[in-house]
Amino acid sequence: MKWLDKIIQVFKIKDLRKKIFFVLMVLVIFRIAANIPVPGIDAERLKEFFANNQLFGLLNIFTGGAMSNLSIIMLGLGPFITATIIMQLLTMIFPQLEALYKEEGEAGRQKFNQLSRMLTVPLAILQSYAMLTLLSRQNIIAFTSPMQWITSITAITAGAVFLMWLGELISEKGIGNGVSLLIFAGIVSSVPLSIRELVVTYDPSKIPSYFAFFAVALIITAGVVVITEGRRNIPVSYAKRVRGNKIFGGVSTYLPLNVNPAGVIPIIFALSIMLFPGMAASFLGASSVGWVANIAQVIGSLFQNPWFYGLAYFALVVLFTYFYTAVTFDPKNVANNLQKMGGFIPGIRPGTPTSDFLYFILNRVLLFGAIFLGTIAVLPSIVQGATGITAFGFVIGGTALLIVVSVVLETIRQIDSQLVMRDYEGL
Repeated sequence: MKWLDKIIQVFKIKDLRKKIFFVLMVLVIFRIAANIPVPGIDAERLKEFFANNQLFGLLNIFTGGAMSNLSIIMLGLGPFITATIIMQLLTMIFPQLEALYKEEGEAGRQKFNQLSRMLTVPLAILQSYAMLTLLSRQNIIAFTSPMQWITSITAITAGAVFLMWLGELISEKGIGNGVSLLIFAGIVSSVPLSIRELVVTYDPSKIPSYFAFFAVALIITAGVVVITEGRRNIPVSYAKRVRGNKIFGGVSTYLPLNVNPAGVIPIIFALSIMLFPGMAASFLGASSVGWVANIAQVIGSLFQNPWFYGLAYFALVVLFTYFYTAVTFDPKNVANNLQKMGGFIPGIRPGTPTSDFLYFILNRVLLFGAIFLGTIAVLPSIVQGATGITAFGFVIGGTALLIVVSVVLETIRQIDSQLVMRDYEGL
């Protein structure tokens, strides 16, 4: 079998084997850290809180249960992702940051990433304090001294920074994107508990619903694979150039535009943004200032409303799809690079007309990809409402499934590229 031969080939290559084992070791460390709790909690009330809160329940799955365990890494990669969002938004305001990110090459991007890491620390402190205050008001934790608060906030902040470091280690020394793989590990780790819940709550009268649910899950998986792998190929030709006695160019190729160029990043960004209003509302709901408490309660009620939550989530995913693509793909630069290399799109003049054509094609393709991402993001609620099954609700289908499939496909693609590279080198 072809896939079995490929697995054998992967483990025969020493460097590739070391990278895979390194990633597995980091994921084991991540799972151990997810089960180291902050002391002084009421486990039953904590479980009930996450079961009754849709947003925190979803975030808990992405942290692999670290949040419901009140683990030292309970914030997951949220602070780092939020810091990255803020920094990328600032590139649209400050030209110096945009130049640092886009024009100064690898050294500029490293400086930009360093600023994101530094911003992660104060964000982690704020989020840990807000989360602990929220849980304290729910009588889930009972800290009696300032030292307990300081110790817990320090531990949780250190956990967030530690997790950020693990993600970057995977990206640097392993295979795949570290942030995506850690989120993937968090999602997959919750599957056994979901299976157990499904077995415990098994109801023979719901067998048709079970079959319908799994059929929808298979259809969603197929759709995710098709869209993730889907591309719009734009033909590109290169003019012939004569240098001495040699002729260069004169070939035709294509420029691939992904249907979903942003991957799972817009969903992760949207989740990070969606966390703030609900957390702020819970935090300010017990305020002694009447009008602040009233506004907080209204906001909290809105985000508990499934219709408002779904529409807001869908809109944010679509907006972030366009935003992230605008940051990472610039048709003007692509058009300029093609012109410098003697390339052109048949029937389109080089320069500005090529840039305008790429904008036109990108916006059309991106609209489909953004709507697809937004639909997938809110699909768990729709499927749960239709089948009445909640055990697998966030694990199979929707956001989690999109992340799992996308990460698996990207990791396989990187492994294939490593194998192809070694074939060319004769290793």
